[in-house]
Amino acid sequence: MKPIMLKAIKDLKKTALSRKNKTEDSGQYLVALDIGTEFVKALIAKVENNEIEIIGVGRARQALADMQAGAIANIATVVKNCDQALHEAEQQAGVSVRTVVIGIAGELVKGTTTTVRCSRKNSSKPLDIAEVEQIITLVQERAEKKAKQQLAWELGGKEVEIRLVNSALVGIEIDGYTVTNPVGFQGKDVVVQLYTAFAPLVHIGALERTAQELDLDLLAVAAEPFAVARSVIGDTENVTMNAILMDVGGGTTDIAVLKEGGVQGTKMFGIGGRAYTRSVERDMGVEFSQAEELKLSIGSNRIPSHKHKIVEDSLKKTLDVWISGVELALSEFNQLDHLPHQILLCGGGSSLDMLVDRLQNDKWYTKLPFTRKPVIKHIDPSQVVGIIDKSGQVNDHTFITAMGLLRVGVDTIAQANNQPTDSIRERIDRILKV
Repeated sequence: MKPIMLKAIKDLKKTALSRKNKTEDSGQYLVALDIGTEFVKALIAKVENNEIEIIGVGRARQALADMQAGAIANIATVVKNCDQALHEAEQQAGVSVRTVVIGIAGELVKGTTTTVRCSRKNSSKPLDIAEVEQIITLVQERAEKKAKQQLAWELGGKEVEIRLVNSALVGIEIDGYTVTNPVGFQGKDVVVQLYTAFAPLVHIGALERTAQELDLDLLAVAAEPFAVARSVIGDTENVTMNAILMDVGGGTTDIAVLKEGGVQGTKMFGIGGRAYTRSVERDMGVEFSQAEELKLSIGSNRIPSHKHKIVEDSLKKTLDVWISGVELALSEFNQLDHLPHQILLCGGGSSLDMLVDRLQNDKWYTKLPFTRKPVIKHIDPSQVVGIIDKSGQVNDHTFITAMGLLRVGVDTIAQANNQPTDSIRERIDRILKV
């Protein structure tokens, strides 16, 4: 190795050591990268005593060919866009942060809740944490097998290497009795419900390469609907939230269903804000940028009257398909007796007024197991539990996913540090791969 290269490596190590020492003195810093189809968003946060304060915000627009259905299609240009967003966030925060959590989305990311029933040979023996760990490992193995089979079916029999990206305990029953702390209980039949999200290795590899090119230490990769769920659940124990979360991005719509605070599953389909723009582009015969402007202007006086109906009809066609996608995705939660009536929206694609009006006023929900008409709301950043915005720029529903990524990062750090706690759920969470 050449001397000049050795010197460069030594200088890099000194810089890293200096940054590490500075971080230890002034708290833990974390950056969330929400690599969306339309924008890259970067949030820098200071984490101290489990409190998250956003101190830097950056955003950069993606080109049309950079992403495909929520996944990275061009690593080089995405890295450039991420670097721009990071630089903007670091300038505001006044710190350079290396620890990152990145979101992953796309139709091939599979998140489901798997239920496994285990019959114990010695029902009189009290359960201990080691036995619970064995059961959870069994659940994860079965969930991975199921995810591989589903992906192979969707890809016409082609086998795809996958990796676990998120896992969270939903519930535990012993002989039909729900418990929050199974340790010490006796019983024969133990039923564990576990949420797991798997993603193709090729997609995860692209994110790992992106982090490497940005000289970032990748703390975690998180399924974005799971991150949104973590943003609204926060770190409150015994939370009983029931809701459907819809993150409508530029390329995909990600849906998570929460019941009693547990993630019952996540579904994704490849229709987002860009599909509406493409429809206008085709029907109006204009460039993509012009179509985007027409889409955003619908409902205002900025569109000439002779063009308004064409644009509106074009958007309605895509909206019909999108609503069908929502119905199909929610119909797959057939393990639930009924769906939560509260629907919380986030993501730039959910800013379209026509979309919100359709969810509120149409009868689309009558074919699904709702007990009453759903209530539609956008998630406001002020509603995100345990995260405070000190930048003054996190001001709408388009930042919710990135805020959720920060929460996943804090969860991961806590598990890695093996922090002492009296909560069995948190003890079990440390067993899970996140």
